Amino acid sequence: MILSILAASLPLLLFIFAGLFSPGPNVVMLTTSGARFGFRATLPHLLGVPIGTGLLAVASVLGVQSILFALPAIEFTIKLISALWILWLSWKLINASRAKAQNTDRPFTFFQAILFQVVNPKVWAVALAASVGFSSDLNIWAEAARLFLGFSLINLFVCLFWTSAGHLLASYLQRPVIWRTFMTTMAAIMASSAALIFI
Repeated sequence: MILSILAASLPLLLFIFAGLFSPGPNVVMLTTSGARFGFRATLPHLLGVPIGTGLLAVASVLGVQSILFALPAIEFTIKLISALWILWLSWKLINASRAKAQNTDRPFTFFQAILFQVVNPKVWAVALAASVGFSSDLNIWAEAARLFLGFSLINLFVCLFWTSAGHLLASYLQRPVIWRTFMTTMAAIMASSAALIFI
């Protein structure tokens, strides 16, 4: 039974991996956090993201997104808040420096990382596409569990990879010019994802 579910879920798992591994808000934030604060300090953020994406996948299966976006005013308000928050985070990345990282700035907490997924357009898009395009014959709660596990476990690997990559890059980012170029590039990628909200 479990093996047959796993075999049937392989296309879904490949889709989730491709959707979550490519650059987006989570990848950008974890890579830069690993570079700025180190792997250990980024762990709460790293662990919160897979839980948050898993919960969003469950919400998509249960139709929560459709309910939230049933009224145009609610849909526009949520999209606007999401876009503004992502742009604000992008601005913080552009202005980030090593001095700030040692003083007032800090990585996301575990719960902040979970909550951020609510306004992450890429995760919503992948979760909705997965729930609609790769549905199974399981009952709704079993399907929700299947997507929660798929999103959480795959995204845990993705988060470990990108946080580690950022941590390893830190030693190559010592020169201010290289550091500024890196942070500006990451901020630009992050800001561009805000446009996806209105597509």
